[in-house]
Amino acid sequence: MSNENVSIFKEIMGSYPTGVTILTTTDAEGKPCGLTVNSFASVSLEPNLVLWCLDCRSASLEAFKQSQSFAVHILAADQEELCWAFAGKDPDRFSKADWYLSKNNLPVISGSLGVLECKTMQQIDAGDHIIFLGEIIDIDKQDKEPMLYFRRNVGKIPADWPAVAQG
Repeated sequence: MSNENVSIFKEIMGSYPTGVTILTTTDAEGKPCGLTVNSFASVSLEPNLVLWCLDCRSASLEAFKQSQSFAVHILAADQEELCWAFAGKDPDRFSKADWYLSKNNLPVISGSLGVLECKTMQQIDAGDHIIFLGEIIDIDKQDKEPMLYFRRNVGKIPADWPAVAQG
């Protein structure tokens, strides 16, 4: 694809509103590892499967490739600071989060709208990314509003959004 088409593709995809997640796991030494991801989707109800994509150039790639599990944190609207902390290059991201190690030995960040702890089912090479397919083994939900990503910005659902306005 030409550089111009790559730029157009990025602009189009940036204009496609998505939710925002933080993915976590532990590395080979048992240290927590995590990053902000918006390339996340549900796949199946039977069994409960989800997928997400990771750039092959990511510093977190080896930790997720070697791990047999991961946690997906569906971010709440009030977690903007956390979103950007895990999107950055700071290796000490977890010092900015309230987190604990779950019974599944996964780093779980407190305060998210939802947490899906998953067993890694498959890793698929896909161009310059790896697609991780996981089966949900544990789930938790809080009564919070979701965070949205749109044109390189994050925020809450607008108050005049039809579903919000109707209550």
